[in-house]
Amino acid sequence: MARGKDFDEAEVLSKAVCIFWHKGYNGTSMQDLVDGLGISRSSLYDTFGDKHALYIKALDSYQQAGGSQMCDIINNSASAKEAIKKLLELTMRDLLNDEQRKGCFMVNAEIELASLDAEVNDMICRNEQLFENAVLRAIKKGQESGEISNSKDALALSRSIFNTVKGMQVSAKSNTEKAFFDDIIQTTLSVLD
Repeated sequence: MARGKDFDEAEVLSKAVCIFWHKGYNGTSMQDLVDGLGISRSSLYDTFGDKHALYIKALDSYQQAGGSQMCDIINNSASAKEAIKKLLELTMRDLLNDEQRKGCFMVNAEIELASLDAEVNDMICRNEQLFENAVLRAIKKGQESGEISNSKDALALSRSIFNTVKGMQVSAKSNTEKAFFDDIIQTTLSVLD
């Protein structure tokens, strides 16, 4: 009779996200994973596959959590500008509360692997498209209600906001000054007028 798993897969995957996020893909060894996940090497392979397969699952888990949070903000905000402001402020809070200055796991993956790994690149592109589409829906809603100016292209605004978020995520690796990020948020929001 086969023995059941004596660990929670979701909990182990959450730990894997933390390890890869902190060390990067290339900086993480299989021994780092065995030690950090608290499971045997054979359990790791049996459950998650090799290091690359686990990394892809970790990225997917991170993206699912972030995507869900972003959609909640956009769907539950009173207005389009409020939704975009909340997204920018959430990004700032997450970055400023990160004492290790890890930045964004997806952006780190993009910098480290996207040009070398087609599967990672595809995940990054899907994640970016998800964000762009969510912000685009909010902007179009704001333009239809008259809250956001129609003088600017909604897709161009969405892309600019996404690029701002990525820039904040990279900047937070060296700058943790709240005023710096407040200025970025205010300037970004002013483009919507």
